[in-house]
Amino acid sequence: MWVITRYLDSTISMFEFNTEQEARESLKDMKGYKILSEVVYFNDPCFQQELN
Repeated sequence: MWVITRYLDSTISMFEFNTEQEARESLKDMKGYKILSEVVYFNDPCFQQELN
């Protein structure tokens, strides 16, 4: 998941996106100060180790 945090007119807003491409496209049109972050959950299957 990708998140844009925006600060504009003393207001903080957060927007969630499924892909980096979606987030970067939206980032171009946003005004104010912006931070793009990737959220990684360590309980996702790709981080699980198989027990042998």
